[in-house]
Amino acid sequence: MRFRSAFLACTFILATSAALADSRVFIIANHDDGYGVDECLARGDKCGAHAARSYCQSRDFAQATAYRRVDPDEITGAVPKATANCSGGACGEYIAITCQR
Repeated sequence: MRFRSAFLACTFILATSAALADSRVFIIANHDDGYGVDECLARGDKCGAHAARSYCQSRDFAQATAYRRVDPDEITGAVPKATANCSGGACGEYIAITCQR
Protein backbone atom coordinates (compact mmCIF):
# COMPACT_ATOMS: atom_id res chain seq x y z
CA MET A 1 0.00 0.00 0.00
CA ARG A 2 2.80 2.42 0.85
CA PHE A 3 4.60 1.58 -2.39
CA ARG A 4 1.45 2.33 -4.36
CA SER A 5 0.96 5.69 -2.65
CA ALA A 6 4.59 6.65 -3.21
CA PHE A 7 4.39 5.58 -6.85
CA LEU A 8 1.25 7.66 -7.42
CA ALA A 9 2.83 10.68 -5.72
CA CYS A 10 5.97 10.43 -7.86
CA THR A 11 3.90 10.03 -11.01
CA PHE A 12 1.85 13.11 -10.14
CA ILE A 13 4.97 15.19 -9.44
CA LEU A 14 6.62 14.13 -12.70
CA ALA A 15 3.48 14.85 -14.70
CA THR A 16 3.14 18.27 -13.10
CA SER A 17 6.77 19.21 -13.67
CA ALA A 18 6.58 18.06 -17.30
CA ALA A 19 3.51 20.23 -17.86
CA LEU A 20 5.17 23.24 -16.25
CA ALA A 21 8.29 22.77 -18.33
CA ASP A 22 6.33 23.09 -21.57
CA SER A 23 6.13 26.85 -21.74
CA ARG A 24 7.60 29.46 -24.06
CA VAL A 25 8.08 33.22 -23.98
CA PHE A 26 7.26 35.10 -27.18
CA ILE A 27 8.61 38.61 -27.71
CA ILE A 28 6.43 40.68 -30.02
CA ALA A 29 6.46 44.30 -31.12
CA ASN A 30 3.99 46.52 -29.29
CA HIS A 31 1.95 48.08 -32.08
CA ASP A 32 -0.77 50.64 -31.43
CA ASP A 33 -3.95 48.98 -32.68
CA GLY A 34 -6.27 51.89 -31.97
CA TYR A 35 -8.25 49.82 -29.47
CA GLY A 36 -5.88 50.02 -26.50
CA VAL A 37 -5.00 46.32 -26.54
CA ASP A 38 -1.33 47.25 -26.81
CA GLU A 39 -1.49 49.20 -23.54
CA CYS A 40 -3.42 46.40 -21.79
CA LEU A 41 -0.70 43.94 -22.74
CA ALA A 42 2.15 46.29 -21.90
CA ARG A 43 0.81 47.11 -18.42
CA GLY A 44 -0.18 43.50 -17.71
CA ASP A 45 -3.76 44.64 -17.13
CA LYS A 46 -6.63 42.17 -17.07
CA CYS A 47 -7.99 43.66 -20.31
CA GLY A 48 -5.01 42.14 -22.18
CA ALA A 49 -5.73 38.57 -21.04
CA HIS A 50 -7.92 37.69 -24.02
CA ALA A 51 -5.39 39.03 -26.54
CA ALA A 52 -2.54 37.16 -24.85
CA ARG A 53 -4.56 33.94 -24.69
CA SER A 54 -5.54 34.28 -28.36
CA TYR A 55 -1.90 34.83 -29.29
CA CYS A 56 -0.88 31.67 -27.43
CA GLN A 57 -3.71 29.60 -28.86
CA SER A 58 -2.74 30.67 -32.39
CA ARG A 59 0.61 28.98 -31.69
CA ASP A 60 -0.92 25.76 -30.31
CA PHE A 61 -0.54 26.64 -26.63
CA ALA A 62 -3.46 26.36 -24.22
CA GLN A 63 -3.08 29.54 -22.21
CA ALA A 64 -1.11 32.68 -21.48
CA THR A 65 0.40 32.65 -18.01
CA ALA A 66 1.93 36.14 -18.15
CA TYR A 67 2.30 39.19 -20.36
CA ARG A 68 4.21 42.41 -19.80
CA ARG A 69 6.27 45.14 -21.42
CA VAL A 70 9.91 44.21 -22.02
CA ASP A 71 12.79 46.64 -22.10
CA PRO A 72 14.84 46.14 -25.30
CA ASP A 73 17.95 45.70 -23.11
CA GLU A 74 16.37 42.54 -21.64
CA ILE A 75 16.14 40.88 -25.04
CA THR A 76 19.12 38.86 -26.21
CA GLY A 77 19.88 38.94 -29.91
CA ALA A 78 19.16 41.54 -32.54
CA VAL A 79 16.31 43.95 -31.90
CA PRO A 80 15.49 46.39 -34.70
CA LYS A 81 15.69 50.08 -33.84
CA ALA A 82 12.57 52.25 -34.08
CA THR A 83 12.28 53.75 -37.54
CA ALA A 84 11.45 57.32 -38.45
CA ASN A 85 8.20 56.28 -40.15
CA CYS A 86 6.97 54.42 -37.07
CA SER A 87 3.46 55.53 -36.11
CA GLY A 88 1.91 55.57 -32.66
CA GLY A 89 3.41 55.97 -29.23
CA ALA A 90 4.64 52.39 -28.91
CA CYS A 91 7.53 52.52 -31.36
CA GLY A 92 10.44 50.36 -30.32
CA GLU A 93 8.52 48.77 -27.44
CA TYR A 94 8.08 45.03 -27.00
CA ILE A 95 5.73 42.70 -25.14
CA ALA A 96 6.66 39.33 -23.61
CA ILE A 97 3.86 36.78 -23.61
CA THR A 98 4.47 33.53 -21.71
CA CYS A 99 2.46 30.66 -23.16
CA GLN A 100 1.92 27.25 -21.62
CA ARG A 101 0.56 23.99 -23.05
